[in-house]
Amino acid sequence: MSHIYIYSPSSAVRDKAAFRRGVRRLQSLGHEVEVDPAALSAHMRFAGDDATRLEAIGRAAASGAAVALISRGGYGLTRLLPALPGKAIAKAVQRGTQFVGLSDFTAFQMAVLAGQGTPTWAGPALGEDFGVAGTPDDIMEACFDDLLVGHGEGTGWRLPATDAARLPEAGLHIRQATLWGGNLSVLCSLVGTPWMPQIKGGVLFLEDVNEHPYRIERMLTQLLHAGVLGWQKAVLLGRFTGHQPVRGYDRGFGMDTVADWLRAQIKAPVLGGLPFGHVPTKVVLPVGHRVDLAVQGRDALLFWG
Repeated sequence: MSHIYIYSPSSAVRDKAAFRRGVRRLQSLGHEVEVDPAALSAHMRFAGDDATRLEAIGRAAASGAAVALISRGGYGLTRLLPALPGKAIAKAVQRGTQFVGLSDFTAFQMAVLAGQGTPTWAGPALGEDFGVAGTPDDIMEACFDDLLVGHGEGTGWRLPATDAARLPEAGLHIRQATLWGGNLSVLCSLVGTPWMPQIKGGVLFLEDVNEHPYRIERMLTQLLHAGVLGWQKAVLLGRFTGHQPVRGYDRGFGMDTVADWLRAQIKAPVLGGLPFGHVPTKVVLPVGHRVDLAVQGRDALLFWG
């Protein structure tokens, strides 16, 4: 049984039924679930005003929990970065608390990585993943459980056949590179700020939701011209979901077009199919940790054990 602390550092929880289902699901798995007193607060679109959410982050860092898990993403953390308690978060991680989340939580992850070199985990959120009306995804739960028990040493996935065909016959082997990234929109919002890590020779993973492929390409262009993409040893594309083609206008322009364009701009391999993003099946990824990336045929493996 693990102690899990639930807090809301970004948008307000509107789906309280999903929140309650998520808490019950974690409890049914044998975990001790502690809910922050402000987890269901609301101020405009936020889970409380800025001071309330900063205090919630502070309580999560002081909780002594095995995992500090966000209730949801949304928007709000970039407002808090100048006052983020980075040293307290770093001490909490050193004591064994793992901070887990995705989407807007990317801002938190990049800020503590840039400021203190603090590692975190890209993974599920309470409502979106554990609070679904049906049964939560088996792979997501298994990866989260591996994190809790300390058995997670890596993850693997199948590349799209077209991606594998572009690699050398001998495959791809990258050793001891920093894994980092997350939500593409949030990353772009940090370019030129003190909270954007300066990672060179890293493995960058990206995902997003409700962004049309042309917007994805425009954001990638920003990272390209800022030098970020050219510094990486590999770029991993997770899931880009929630967009709709514009009938009679796109004429075939889609995410495959964007991926092909990106490959033409950088020397590093661009690998798709990473099971991460705003989708039920998501792995848990160690942000700021050193990893090995190995690809043979269509089989891609990330190791961090």
